[in-house]
Amino acid sequence: MLLRIDHVGVACHNLEEKIEFYESVFGLTVVSREVNEEQGVREAMLHVADGDQGASYVQLLEPLHPDTAVGRFLAKRGEGVHHIGYGVADVTRALEEIGAKGVRLIDERPRHGSMGASIAFLHPKDVGGVLTELVETSRR
Repeated sequence: MLLRIDHVGVACHNLEEKIEFYESVFGLTVVSREVNEEQGVREAMLHVADGDQGASYVQLLEPLHPDTAVGRFLAKRGEGVHHIGYGVADVTRALEEIGAKGVRLIDERPRHGSMGASIAFLHPKDVGGVLTELVETSRR
């Protein structure tokens, strides 16, 4: 079901500063920038590597407002890993299969994600404390 680690989502206070850090320290390149009003974030996707099942990224997330999910995360925990995104072939089918196994779904159906992907989140309390995102890419 899970094809690869699609991305690691990292919450940050200042997107531009974190982009500079990841570019200068790790040599990563920004391949996409978006503002996602629905999720309340300004984000950048930085390319890490390509694999047989698709690419992997670091996703930097800056909240648009303190009362967003990422804003609350930063206030409570500070900067750091916010979630892990796993690539799947069919996010709708993955939701059905995972939900049938008793894992609580934050999203009952897919929604718009970065770079045109279809995404859905699983409840972290049912996934070992890790906010988990399922990602069906649109042929990045």
